[in-house]
Amino acid sequence: MGGSISVIDTLIVIAYLSGIMVIGIVAGYRRHTSSDQFFLAGRSLRWPLIGTGLFCANISTIHLVGLASSGYKDGLVIGNFEWMAAFCLILLGIVFAPFYFRSKISTLPEYLEKRYSPGARTFLATIFVMSALLVHIGISLYAGAKVLEEFFGVNYVLSIVGISIITAIYTILGGLRAVMITDAIQAVLLLAGAAILTLAGLLRLPEAGIETWAQFKAACKPDQLSMIQPIRDAAAPGRFGLREFSWYSILFGYPVLGIWYWCTDQTIVQKILAARTEKDGRDGAVFAGFLKILPVFLMVLPGVIGYVLYREVIGDGNDATLMVMMKELLPVGLRGLMAAGLLAALMSTIEAALNSTATLTAEDIVKRLRPQTPDAMLVLMGRVTAGIVVVLAMLWSTQGGKFGSIFEAINKIPMAFAPGITTVFLWGVFWPRGNRQGAMAALLFNVVVGILYLAVDIPLIGSEQLVAKRLGLPFMQVGWYLFVMSSVIYSSVSLLTPAPNRSQIENLCWTRPLDALRGKMQGTLTDPRVMAAILFALMGVLYAILH
Repeated sequence: MGGSISVIDTLIVIAYLSGIMVIGIVAGYRRHTSSDQFFLAGRSLRWPLIGTGLFCANISTIHLVGLASSGYKDGLVIGNFEWMAAFCLILLGIVFAPFYFRSKISTLPEYLEKRYSPGARTFLATIFVMSALLVHIGISLYAGAKVLEEFFGVNYVLSIVGISIITAIYTILGGLRAVMITDAIQAVLLLAGAAILTLAGLLRLPEAGIETWAQFKAACKPDQLSMIQPIRDAAAPGRFGLREFSWYSILFGYPVLGIWYWCTDQTIVQKILAARTEKDGRDGAVFAGFLKILPVFLMVLPGVIGYVLYREVIGDGNDATLMVMMKELLPVGLRGLMAAGLLAALMSTIEAALNSTATLTAEDIVKRLRPQTPDAMLVLMGRVTAGIVVVLAMLWSTQGGKFGSIFEAINKIPMAFAPGITTVFLWGVFWPRGNRQGAMAALLFNVVVGILYLAVDIPLIGSEQLVAKRLGLPFMQVGWYLFVMSSVIYSSVSLLTPAPNRSQIENLCWTRPLDALRGKMQGTLTDPRVMAAILFALMGVLYAILH
């Protein structure tokens, strides 16, 4: 497909890139902007903008290509990564957001300092900057550039440089307001492109002799249309013979990754911190949960349709599913729109990560070392940081081809820290007795064991995945077991050391878990608890239909 792009499609993509950069700069740039305006959009965002921003920060080109690829290979079961996110976003809106908003923090590490200690803040800030550079920006850049190389025939290194410069310009100049305004545009474009591709695939099915659901199901692999799969499989590798995405792995493993990503990661939660009101922040999180329903139908289902229509063309190269479908199903003009959608996904992830690293550096490093630093200098330091990070990410992204499976690697890398972070945040808001000694012990334990796990299972040492292949233990279950061990260490060390002062935990945790559901109604349908209840019921219905 490389080089087969038409002039019209090319012009559409160029127009998009130019337009989004101009809109971002105009929407966000202020000559004498304050740090609060630059990093948190002046804390003025309403819930629809927050919801779309959360959704866009998550959906990257890896996401689009990977979901279609996994839909082709594994089926709808990979959609659990989307639907389980809805439950984590309910937790964000109902449990975590109130404390983030009420404490007027600018970063998530700042919350950990208030709840535990300065050491916990430094630890988390370091982890967040590294994960943003290596995963959110670096690997996303590589994956997006390879897609564009296939689509346009442009060398992927040139694509990396071009995309990075355009995104960095409006993010560095415009700050979070530019990110949020462009995200709203990109969400529409992204979902429109995915919907058009899905519809085109459905309309092509009758030409392949498939006119009913029964015929479609018969043309699929066994369980390809099921969201819930058994624990064991005789064909699964390793001693235990466990399915990678069984119901057990999803039910227990996903929340460990999900709470870290959706409820504690600066790239995501920064949108909540910029809310105009607490209600806007909570509603925005739940609204994003509704949006996460869509990718199963618009990004995973096309991969299943691709298997039914083009398995002879795609064969074992399931990563090519999305590109083959774009080539076979979309006419001139719509291909350009879809390519712009891929760019939108890539840029929205990069811009969110750049803005969060700028915020972390200014607020958690510069402001702590030099509390009297003027606002203008904080903004300048944030902009310089974003520029340095994007350059480092560009250099790192050229190494992306050395990974055997990028999609698998980006899910495994967080195992070095995600279970420990989930532990200290989850128990930190629900268990007042948890203290700084317990938090640091859990975080350090997870990092040490997590790095050892990555070393033997990416693998960085040797050539065989000892845990995934020899033992047959899926990475999702590894996350669950690391969370359980981190929780035991957290609680044990906390109980063996002095309890925190009551004043230290005031307004930073729920003294009784059900307090999260209490309080006066704010509106009717838009009360965050009502929205969350509707979303929870809707997810139950969807799982019942596609079990």
